[in-house]
Amino acid sequence: MLVRIVVGALLAGSVAGPVLAETLNADEARKFVANKMFAFTCFDGTKGVGKITYDGAAAGAVQFGGAGETRHMRLPSNTLQVRGQQICASIKGIPFEPCFNLNKTDNVSFRGSVSGMGFAYCDFRKHGNARVFLAQSISRPRSLRAPGVTQSADATPRAEVRPASVRSEPALELRRSASE
Repeated sequence: MLVRIVVGALLAGSVAGPVLAETLNADEARKFVANKMFAFTCFDGTKGVGKITYDGAAAGAVQFGGAGETRHMRLPSNTLQVRGQQICASIKGIPFEPCFNLNKTDNVSFRGSVSGMGFAYCDFRKHGNARVFLAQSISRPRSLRAPGVTQSADATPRAEVRPASVRSEPALELRRSASE
């Protein structure tokens, strides 16, 4: 569970990366990331899309481990904070405040990792209009059926079944027996 929360914090825009990438300080990271929509994929298969606001809040959709249900997440204002030249996350339930290494890989993407744990990274790439995406993800109807279950009449070929011929027999007569 702790790993998921840390990965969720990575969603909040904290990322780091390759040796040749440009390392971002806190001010550069804020300018590059704030109020922009990013799609992301992480080292453990987690993927999603989200946005970090100027006030340190974050919102988005996450699919942990790259499989299963997509969850909508929202982190309140001041969750992401500047500490010196790093971005750190203050999340309830985590006994420490992880800080992040941020590396710009090109003009539309960056990679981030938890400081001291370079293997725990996510790659982020700018992704369209945040308002449109979040509005669509919230307004989509949800299915009551399990994913992957198809109820369409055309889903599988069916064998043609013809009704068997029905024999008609005369109804039996009910008579009282002579002994009564």
